[in-house]
Formats: sequence, C-alpha cells, structure tokens
Amino acid sequence: MTDKQQAAIYGRRLREARESRGVSLEGLGVAVGLEVSGASGRLSRYENGIHQPKLGLQRLLARALEQPLAYFYAEDDELAQLISDFGRRDEPGLRPIEIKKKKKKTKRSS
Repeated sequence: MTDKQQAAIYGRRLREARESRGVSLEGLGVAVGLEVSGASGRLSRYENGIHQPKLGLQRLLARALEQPLAYFYAEDDELAQLISDFGRRDEPGLRPIEIKKKKKKTKRSS
C-alpha cells in the first residue's frame, strides 16, 4: 500500500468517526490541542488524504473519537466495524478526550 493510499484510508475513517460523533472539524481540532484558527483546515487536509498526522496526534484523535487507533487503518469496512466494536482494549483505562460542542444561539425576544 502506498503512502497516498494509506493517507486516503486514514482520512476516510477519520471523517466517518468524526461525523458519527456529530463533531465539527474545529471542535475536534480544539479538543486535541490545535489552534482554533487552523484546526478546521488542518483536519480537513487529513480527512482528504493530503497529509497524515504524526503518530502522537493520531493517538489523540483516536482518543477524542473513542476509537482504537487500528480502526483508522482498516482497509475493509467490515474489519473497521469489528475493530470499532471490539473497542479500546488496546489501551485499557484510557479516558476519551472530551469534545465540547458549540451551543446553538437562540433568538431573544424583546
């Protein structure tokens, strides 16, 4: 498998995991310690397979999304689901990173 193919698989799984949690690119980026101003763009490049994060950041993203790191590299959808279902047994006791969702603005009546 080429680096480009690997980045594409990683990116697809990252997007799937993020969307299944209902988290924005910015929210996920900030949760793992990225600067607010560049979080969306940086994670977008990872999801589109343009770049791939270093292992330390991959681990943080996996924790934040509550997925085993192996999930992000599974080429087959069924295997990815099995890995996800098996859970985070590779790092017992590791608590997920909390992702804070933006509160929706409500209209105030005068």
